[in-house]
Amino acid sequence: MSEKSRLDEIREELKKLDISPTIFARKEIHELPDILSADEKIVYLVEGRNKINNHHIILVATDRRLIFVDKEFMYGLKVEDFSYSKISSIQYETAFLLASIDIQVTDDIVEIDGVGKYHAELFCEKVRDFMSRPEESFQNKSEPTVLDQLEQLGRLKESGVLSEEEFLDQKKKLMDKL
Repeated sequence: MSEKSRLDEIREELKKLDISPTIFARKEIHELPDILSADEKIVYLVEGRNKINNHHIILVATDRRLIFVDKEFMYGLKVEDFSYSKISSIQYETAFLLASIDIQVTDDIVEIDGVGKYHAELFCEKVRDFMSRPEESFQNKSEPTVLDQLEQLGRLKESGVLSEEEFLDQKKKLMDKL
């Protein structure tokens, strides 16, 4: 049995989220395996039109960031991604069947229209949920910094776990890393 491709995994994720992209989003969906990291999960996806150039685009909310993907035959690929902490507001406006989404990112407003009304509402809800989370929840737990390790060493010495000699030895090793 062959291993599933990242594109197949993405299609399955979309299916589980009850998202059925149209044929117009096919080019952008095919680019996602190269855009998303291996363990990045899609939270929601909408498609619509970029208000500036009227290109068909997809807007992808993941567990880490918000990504605009615009794949045009003549213009190549344009990918913009934004950390949730940089988004100051997201809103949608509905018309008869369609909606538009406006996202305020730092000093810029990104606009997408022609989004399905129901999808726009759900998308904004999901993004707001991530916007309200502390930034640490998006960052992978990385190695503690040298400063963190020094603080921990100090606590171990104070509590009697490390002798003065062991403390100084470990401290020297850490200081050499700086």
